[in-house]
Order: sequence, then structure tokens, then C-alpha cells
Amino acid sequence: MRWYFIIHLPFLSYAGMAIYPFIFVKKKHYAKDKYIMNHEKIHLIQQLEMLILPFYVAYIGHYLWNLVYYRNHNEAYRNIIFEREAYYRDDDLDYLKKRRFWAFLWY
Repeated sequence: MRWYFIIHLPFLSYAGMAIYPFIFVKKKHYAKDKYIMNHEKIHLIQQLEMLILPFYVAYIGHYLWNLVYYRNHNEAYRNIIFEREAYYRDDDLDYLKKRRFWAFLWY
């Protein structure tokens, strides 16, 4: 049984976005892309681990901190600890089976 919902939003800036319990995808066929879906499911697990709302506060806070540090949106975004974990592990399709609690702290 799937525990999340996939919604197609063609105006989305990115291929996918996770806001618990939803995964939003820019193009319908992205919902079948196992790497995009793995990336977004990693974010859903991160959100659950942090009890959802604190995740968003930490995510935005880390992005703003990075923006001051890197002075570049793309660098700031890619270096958010949650994104670093998801990008580093999105091609490991077994990662969620072996992932440790709060694993993002290692990134």
C-alpha cells in the first residue's frame, strides 16, 4: 500500500517536490521515474522524522543560511543538508530500506 499521493502540477519549477504526504511532479511520466520518486520519498521520510513542520523550518533556515554563505540560489539549494542526502542517495533504490534515523545529519 502506498502511503503518499502523487499529484501532477505542470507549472512546478522542479521535476518533483515533496510536501508530506504529497509528491508533486512537473510531468506525469516523472511519477514513473524511480530516481525522481526515490529522491522525493527520501524527503518524505525526512519530513516524518522531524515531525513535518520543524522540517520546513529547518529546510528554509538552512537554505537562507546557505544563500548568505554562497550568494547563489543553486549553490544554496544544493547544499541544504536534506537535499545533499536526497541527491547523493537518489540512485540507490534500496537506500530507504537501510537508511538510519536522521541520516541527513551526516550530509
